[in-house]
Amino acid sequence: MSLLPIITLPDEKTLREVSKPVATIDSHVKALWDDMLETMYRAPGIGLAAIQVGVPQRLLVIDLAKDGEPKAPLFVANPEITWASEQQSDYEEGCLSIPDYYEMVTRPAEIKVRYLNRQGEPNEMHATGLMATCLQHEIDHLNGVLFIDHISRLKRERVIKKFQKAHKLGKL
Repeated sequence: MSLLPIITLPDEKTLREVSKPVATIDSHVKALWDDMLETMYRAPGIGLAAIQVGVPQRLLVIDLAKDGEPKAPLFVANPEITWASEQQSDYEEGCLSIPDYYEMVTRPAEIKVRYLNRQGEPNEMHATGLMATCLQHEIDHLNGVLFIDHISRLKRERVIKKFQKAHKLGKL
């Protein structure tokens, strides 16, 4: 396994790319998942989409285990939200591609997701709480959407300008 470079703002070109479905779960996909997981743990984070490491494939990894708990990685390919509750929930989100920036985001409180697991088998998951938020956040990445797209235009423009300025000054 190896660490992968995480793409951050101001590189919106890559982060806004819509990812393509994965045809089969083969050894290359599993190796990428393993590298993504190691990269996510090291960052540290709780979710990572393949596009965040420059691979435009519909793949993501999630692990919500807290420090001291056994790791519980979830490997997801070709996720599709099949249902979302009308009830909303707020969560202060952050993103490995937008380091050190957090903002309150409102999303459906519950969702159902259809996906392929690590063995290539179709699965469906009913998610609530942090898992629902994390899945929606990562699936957004696969669709070229960033969590800052869910906040006010003014806040979004400010954070983008901040990262553009830091990049220009060589601080990223």
